[in-house]
Amino acid sequence: MSSIPLHYVDLRTFCYVTEDESRVEDALRSFLPEAFELTRAESAGHYGDRIVVLSARVDTADDLRTVLDRLEELPDEEFDRLRAELDERVTENCEFFLTLDKQAAFNGTVALGDGIKLRGKVEAYPAKKPAAVENVEAILE
Repeated sequence: MSSIPLHYVDLRTFCYVTEDESRVEDALRSFLPEAFELTRAESAGHYGDRIVVLSARVDTADDLRTVLDRLEELPDEEFDRLRAELDERVTENCEFFLTLDKQAAFNGTVALGDGIKLRGKVEAYPAKKPAAVENVEAILE
């Protein structure tokens, strides 16, 4: 696909006090172009425990292709599930959501699961959910 119908993709994950921050960062970076800059913010949990939020916004066509190329590595059954759930994963605001398995990402594979949140702002004209779903379908083909 020469043109990617996405304005941007945000990737975000949390690093809890029980996790090694460098390993969590490696998991997130597995979806990003090389030497991509991450944003790091510290927060506190309900009981005062430290939580580090790592995030990145990908907004250039080449960098978006890198993220999408990684998604193509999903196992066939998960990729089919993702495509079947598009109506539930695209909002009225033309945003596409999915969560990826953080542990699998650290191990070099791609799987749906928990840990890494992906939110993509879909280009759709008119800016309506059906047009956005159609564009995400085109991305995933």
